[in-house]
Amino acid sequence: MPRTDRRASREFDLVVIGEVNPDIILSGDVTPEFGQVEKIVESGAIRIGSSSAIFACGAARLGLNVMFWGMVGDDLFGHFMLDSMRARDVNVDSIIVDADQHTGFSVILATGADRAILTYPGVMPDIRLRDIDLDQLSRVSHLHMGGYYLLDALRPDVPKLFEAARQRGTTVSLDTNYDPREDWRDALDTLPLLDMLLVNDTEAQALTNRQTPAEAIDALAERVPLVAVKQGAEGALARQGETIHRVEPPSVTVKDTVGAGDSFDAGFIYGYLAGWPLDCCLSLGAACGSLSTRQHGGTDAQPTLDEARASIPALAGCQ
Repeated sequence: MPRTDRRASREFDLVVIGEVNPDIILSGDVTPEFGQVEKIVESGAIRIGSSSAIFACGAARLGLNVMFWGMVGDDLFGHFMLDSMRARDVNVDSIIVDADQHTGFSVILATGADRAILTYPGVMPDIRLRDIDLDQLSRVSHLHMGGYYLLDALRPDVPKLFEAARQRGTTVSLDTNYDPREDWRDALDTLPLLDMLLVNDTEAQALTNRQTPAEAIDALAERVPLVAVKQGAEGALARQGETIHRVEPPSVTVKDTVGAGDSFDAGFIYGYLAGWPLDCCLSLGAACGSLSTRQHGGTDAQPTLDEARASIPALAGCQ
């Protein structure tokens, strides 16, 4: 991995584009039933949700200067997200507030390490390329996109967005997240435009039609210079050219895995922008993802850089 520190070379280290919606998190060992069956859960809360927003908060927590592009409705959930992200030092000045639309949200039933998710998209699919001031790309070192398959209006123009970033010297990463349609093909045209792809086991195998994570990362590495595959409690795997690293996460008491993959992305990209070698990027990603599960919700337990360093001894030598 190039040992070039990309941080602070421009006004913002990072711009994030994607979904902006809260999570309504219900936790407990229950299975919903139709037929008007009521069941009691152990806890409930409203937290910052959506892959992209959780990632942005994690990156800011590590010390990166983060701007966000997205869209919300002029409603309770929209203002909750704007206020909460602003409180976590994410610049939300470029988030569009549409008075004619509703902010989306997800209802999550979390049971230990697993969860079921129901999402109302609301305004999140409506942001378009014309809503984005591409000249702002010259102000940022790196562009990250999350929730790709939920950005319906923007998705056809994502290659144009990524090309515009590359023309301005802005590096690009993508976390596709899950495709609710289970089609997956849309993202394939974007892969040659990426500097980095971050996906989990399921997404990697679906994108490549391969049977194992190792086979999937090999196939993806033919099209993307740097690929990281998140494997939950088993850790993560990354490949850059012929260099491959695997890392196990630090041991923690898991309360909620919501957003763990997004916190991994934040740590990995911090390392990338700092010019760290691949093994250090992977270790920081694993630390951030694991530590984020200590509390309910995706952002409340996201670590600082010092906390993440302390959790994995190998990070002590990463500069």
